[in-house]
Amino acid sequence: MKSQVTLLALCQALAMTTNTVLITTAALIGYALAADKALATLPLAIRQIVTMTVTIPASVLMQRVGRRKGFLLGALVGIAGAGLSIYSLTIASYWLFALSMAFLGLSNSFVGYYRFAAADVADEASRSQAISWVIAGGIIAAVLGPWLASGSKSWFDSEIYIGAFVAVLVLQILSALLLCFLQIPHTPIRQKLAASSRSLFEIVRQPKFCVATFGSTISYGVMAFVMTATPLAMTAESHSFSQSATVIQWHVFGMFGPALVTGWLIKRFGVLTIISTGAALLLSCMALNLAGTSFWHFAIALLLLGLGWNFMYVGSTTLLTESYTPDEKAQAQAVHDFAVFGFVAIATYFSGQIFYRFDWAMLNQISWPLVLLTLITVAWLRLWLRNPPAAQP
Repeated sequence: MKSQVTLLALCQALAMTTNTVLITTAALIGYALAADKALATLPLAIRQIVTMTVTIPASVLMQRVGRRKGFLLGALVGIAGAGLSIYSLTIASYWLFALSMAFLGLSNSFVGYYRFAAADVADEASRSQAISWVIAGGIIAAVLGPWLASGSKSWFDSEIYIGAFVAVLVLQILSALLLCFLQIPHTPIRQKLAASSRSLFEIVRQPKFCVATFGSTISYGVMAFVMTATPLAMTAESHSFSQSATVIQWHVFGMFGPALVTGWLIKRFGVLTIISTGAALLLSCMALNLAGTSFWHFAIALLLLGLGWNFMYVGSTTLLTESYTPDEKAQAQAVHDFAVFGFVAIATYFSGQIFYRFDWAMLNQISWPLVLLTLITVAWLRLWLRNPPAAQP
């Protein structure tokens, strides 16, 4: 179990490093290439739309052929996407760049299952730690991603962002090589499920499933909404690209650094407490963003954004694993991730629209009611667990 979780954590690190490079550069590339500047974040939104669309097929495919083959396919598509990105930047084509983001989105739809693969190989007592350790692989991304985004500017004299996507290409190749050593036992899909297996409707209407999915969706969506616009907001406030990269670095460290202990915290204090703490951290982020636009306002707020996402997302993922049986995991995980990445796609697209057509303050004012609603749903689940109905689903 430990060797497989470690391998998945390394793959997660490479995937999150890719994401960090994209977060730091893609909106700025979109702004530079797009005729309509409100479309600056559309390429990132397209990536998320494809991630959402392929999430369910990816889960079904891996149920049939196994995690290893599915993950390898995702890495190969990522290699193709990185190559197309490099070509699109050499000819300064906005729409070809957007197409390359679609390929990277397809690859990303498989990456989301790394944490579930860790849960598959762990026993019940170690499940939250296994999920947390895989997500902790992103700590490497906190250091490597911004460094690659900023340092690669000097790799090519004429095109400052081509170097970043050369780095993405290398990261995808390394992922494919590591995945060749992944050994997760695969049980072929059953022709007939056990008589006790529930319908999809029965699974998704469980209170735990609903709150887990809502928590994951809001945490990831709000995080993407605020994070995507941050480089644009910092540029508008005359902060340098290097400063933007540093702020993203703080943010990514906040996202993945706590994962070293989040699993332990969940066991110690309970999953609902950790989700609620994450929501409080997100609210603190928005308050700080509304308080000012200095470098330190951005840096500390984005650190809080990362911390809040980590607690909410790891907590919600752990809660989700309590809502399905092994026979039900493929469809439950697929529905969950479809909802998450669907909302992330919407949030990513409207991040650029709202920032360009309104301002940074409006973007943060829109965010906090959604987080507050998450706190309300968690409180409702606490009450439900204390006083469940006589006949629980």
